[in-house]
Amino acid sequence: MSADNIVQIASRADFHAAVQSALAQAKAAGSREIFMTDPTFADWPLNDRDIVESLERWADSRCTLTLLAHGFDEIARRQFRFVAWRKQWSHIIRCRSDPELGAEQVPSLLLVPGQATLRLLDRVHYRGTLSSRAVDLNETRETIDALLQRSAEAFPVTTLGL
Repeated sequence: MSADNIVQIASRADFHAAVQSALAQAKAAGSREIFMTDPTFADWPLNDRDIVESLERWADSRCTLTLLAHGFDEIARRQFRFVAWRKQWSHIIRCRSDPELGAEQVPSLLLVPGQATLRLLDRVHYRGTLSSRAVDLNETRETIDALLQRSAEAFPVTTLGL
């Protein structure tokens, strides 16, 4: 995707391709941060082998992947490849939640700062945009920053119990 470009997302396949594209841009640009927000991440392609491999290529000890969700139960249930990868890279992954927000108040966003922002505006029909426009990057960053300020750690890598 070139600078100031917008790609329309009109299907589930488009959405999955946009996630893959944004992650590839993160690696190509040497980005150190990726942010993802969604109520549950149930319909994200985090269980796809290509997505996990993209994250693997991107990750190193200087990177940070931040996920913010209303709840993480669906990731644990449906995204087993991502959960396994997360265990290996738990030192760079932050999972956060804001218990005061309803699920409908958590937007579906992916941000690679300075490179790409993915907005899923209609979760039912997979309508949204993948953009590299500065205005979209800034707006998405502000939205994510506001959500993170009110959030708390969630979804521990391991569960201790008796």
